[in-house]
Amino acid sequence: MARPIVGIISNSYLLNDQYPVHAGGVMNTDAIAQVSGCMPMLIPADPAHVSVAELMATCDGFLLTGGRPNVHPEEYGEDATDAHGEFDRARDAIALPLVRACVEAGQPFLGICRGFQEVNVAMGGSLYPEIRDLPGRMNHRMPPDGTLEEKFEIRHKVSLSKGSVFHRIFGAEEVMTNTLHGQGIKQAGPRIVIDGVADDGTPEAIYVKDAPGFTASVQWHPEWNADGDPVSRPLFNAFGEAVKAFAAARNAQHLQNA
Repeated sequence: MARPIVGIISNSYLLNDQYPVHAGGVMNTDAIAQVSGCMPMLIPADPAHVSVAELMATCDGFLLTGGRPNVHPEEYGEDATDAHGEFDRARDAIALPLVRACVEAGQPFLGICRGFQEVNVAMGGSLYPEIRDLPGRMNHRMPPDGTLEEKFEIRHKVSLSKGSVFHRIFGAEEVMTNTLHGQGIKQAGPRIVIDGVADDGTPEAIYVKDAPGFTASVQWHPEWNADGDPVSRPLFNAFGEAVKAFAAARNAQHLQNA
């Protein structure tokens, strides 16, 4: 039986500083294939190549990945500054309406880092350009030096609401995570539920209130060591089960309508 398809949202990069590519981390595809039990498919996040309707018809769920480019502040009514960093406007044009359409249709997605921020912005929220500059906040950015293991090492605690979506996924009210981000939620969208926070108050886990599908999103990077980490594995397992359930229901509907 064919595995359900998870569309992995890519980022635009220049390979060797001159060759444009749509890129996605291998650890994302590993997590989807090995832990979620789904077939990963890299999506060129550019409305010149794909539409939201085509993506939703082709894929059963979506992984909104992290990446260096940030959501453009025009998307939440603010002007761009140097602190906002790099942008990927083509990805903005696909990912933000895709989030809203998936929420409406009950189609599952998992947001990671930039993807977490996209979910908040898509649902009417805003972002701080650099949270380490805020009083009382820690530096959540990736260490500039070291091995991948050192950059993705566990660095802080996330406290979860008792009885919440993430509490049920992890089976705990506190988890330990890595942290590799510069931006963070400023104002949560009207339907965004902040379900987990770091010790400095930075939102780390969210979902969309009253959404019919899986909308869990995290500010950290669970794709790192997803099969072996006690926090990452149940998150990708839960996402995979949601995608499989959505695919099965859609296939049953197609058969009924045939």
